[in-house]
Amino acid sequence: MAFSVPAFLKKKLARNDIGIDLGTATVLVYVKGKGIVLREPSVVAVDSETNAILKVGREAELMLGRTPENIIAVRPLKDGVISQYEITLKMIQYFIRTACGNMLFPPRVVICIPSGITEAEERAVVNAATEAGAKQTFLIEEPVAAAIGAGLDISKARGIMVVDIGGGTTDIAVISLRGVVVSESIKVAGDKFDEAITQYVHNTYNVLIGGRTAELIKIKIGAVYKHKYPKTIEIKGRSLDTGLPKIINISSSEMLQALFEPISAIIDAVCSVVSRTPPELIGDIMQDGIIMTGGGSLIYGLDKLIADVTGIKTYIAKDPVSCVVIGTGHALEQLYDIPEGVINLSRSKAQR
Repeated sequence: MAFSVPAFLKKKLARNDIGIDLGTATVLVYVKGKGIVLREPSVVAVDSETNAILKVGREAELMLGRTPENIIAVRPLKDGVISQYEITLKMIQYFIRTACGNMLFPPRVVICIPSGITEAEERAVVNAATEAGAKQTFLIEEPVAAAIGAGLDISKARGIMVVDIGGGTTDIAVISLRGVVVSESIKVAGDKFDEAITQYVHNTYNVLIGGRTAELIKIKIGAVYKHKYPKTIEIKGRSLDTGLPKIINISSSEMLQALFEPISAIIDAVCSVVSRTPPELIGDIMQDGIIMTGGGSLIYGLDKLIADVTGIKTYIAKDPVSCVVIGTGHALEQLYDIPEGVINLSRSKAQR
């Protein structure tokens, strides 16, 4: 005779449901009842001769640009979606096992996705999580998760505008009654900032720098508004004139020029969403402001620039880097109320 676990006991036993912010640059994992337990780079080191996975996360990131020919350190996610399925599968599997340890029951998983991805891309994420060991996989759009994680009440008939700038995508959405009313997702975010800085250093100083150096410049002195007292950073690269190492000093004032193109694309997307928002909701947003989340929101002066261009006060959420995964974690609490067959929680009115 088969033994069936009572529903109330299943609910008590399901301790390892997890939320994943599957970012292009960083993966964050939230375990129900524990909070954020993992924050690792979205990097995998692979042996190109055997296709064996050597390292995942922070250890793999240290190999970027420093590996022998047979070892490649790759980011299997590009522009917020899966670009290398098998490697992404192994990465998700590693993070689930690291977060949950020895699992008595396979976890149910909620994963964040950009608001503009296709159904085929959604299915790839679900399939990867399922093959990695998830009992069930649900999706939630990043701006919705970001709003929840920022502590906003998305259940009211009131407009909330979120600008989430991650590593691969910038997601902009107006949310009301738990749903996305207007949105736009562009493949311009932190990675494009790094590329723009690399190109600026190349064009201005004829010096070649790596991606990690460009990211360091972005974090330390990245700016779209002039500082009262400009910041500087000393960096090392390779002179393209001599082929030898060269040290240069870069100022935060130069970042205004270096980041002009990607920042302009984000500003244009924000204005596009504002122009398509129903008048009633615009009134709410004018009153409450635009909230910014994601690591890219920390670029100095970006909130001020958006406020200047749109005429709407703009502010950065508390702990903007963690907002998406925190919102994903809160969504875990609602899984028992979600109807069968629902995959994208952002499109389900059952979400609370």
